[in-house]
Amino acid sequence: MRGSAVLGQVVTFGRVLREAGLEVGPGRLADALTGLDAAGLARQDDVYWTLRTTLVSRPEDLETFDRAFAAWFLGAPVRLELRPRADMPARALRSVPAGTRADESQAPDAGEEETGGFSFEETLRNKDFAEMTPEEIQRARRLIAQIASERPQRRSRRLRPSPRGERLDLRRLVRASLATGGDPLERPYRARVDRNRKLVLICDVSGSMERYAQALLLFLHAAHGSGRGVETFAFGTRLTHLTPELEKRDPEAALAAAAARVVDWSGGTRIGASLKHFNDVWGRRALSRGAVVVILSDGWERDDAALVGREMARLARAAYAVVWVNPLKGHPDFQPLAGGMRAALPHIDRFLPGHDVASLEQLAAALAGIERRHAA
Repeated sequence: MRGSAVLGQVVTFGRVLREAGLEVGPGRLADALTGLDAAGLARQDDVYWTLRTTLVSRPEDLETFDRAFAAWFLGAPVRLELRPRADMPARALRSVPAGTRADESQAPDAGEEETGGFSFEETLRNKDFAEMTPEEIQRARRLIAQIASERPQRRSRRLRPSPRGERLDLRRLVRASLATGGDPLERPYRARVDRNRKLVLICDVSGSMERYAQALLLFLHAAHGSGRGVETFAFGTRLTHLTPELEKRDPEAALAAAAARVVDWSGGTRIGASLKHFNDVWGRRALSRGAVVVILSDGWERDDAALVGREMARLARAAYAVVWVNPLKGHPDFQPLAGGMRAALPHIDRFLPGHDVASLEQLAAALAGIERRHAA
């Protein structure tokens, strides 16, 4: 199985477990991917125990995990009952039939066809955004919103009570021992908790990206729903700050406001000048310091490509990690021949495609499991 397929399977399986009530966050998904990389996929038992060890945290969830694993990976004739959660919409509280994808947990709309056992939404996962009709883009919007909820994490400096902590909580230890005559019968521990890392998304809306811009801007809009610390920009011949527009709850209103704000939509491309503006203005405000910066562009630069390299080097020194998403990378015959793309490559931590929903799932998995650059 290809690496991208493994990422998609694990990320979507984690979504199934979350809908079933398990506490499966980005950190656990990253541990699962690391474990599968070490254990391999040759034996079913290795896959089962790796996923069970990394994705299950409570004994009462073992039965639910076993049923989900059997239904998802083995096609066993079982039904997984979804349990309500505080952050789960009521329309998602349905059962997932065996052998279906997580996206099929909601019944298809009237007139929606199924092909070869896969729902209509499943066919959209691997359809190029450039080939989608406006109606299909709207149908894919819900899938993109689910994907964009994944965020890069950072370890907080604050300590919280944790049964798996490494530091002894002396204050709680002394307080509890008062009730037992000074004998510390239990040893409470503390651990650092994970917080969302700052996320900066910079999307190319020039003419060469016109076929992909709408879908990628839907991803930018949905990312704002993942919590605080998200900043969004667009560029063609100049850089435009879009965070106020894309913070609107209604996607259509947000995209309309963004289109009205960007004056160089579907025009030329000046990547180097736009990155220089970002570094000079927003970098000085420490926006990129410690952040994960995602650039969504095909890398076509009409000006001097050397400027792209210099500004990417500046950005890489300030950011925690730099991810470049190129929709053209999803095509089999792709080669990074564009001058801007070649100049940027030495300063990129992750180079990913972004041409369909499945590739955005790969991006979400990469953000959830991203590690510090070795050069940092």
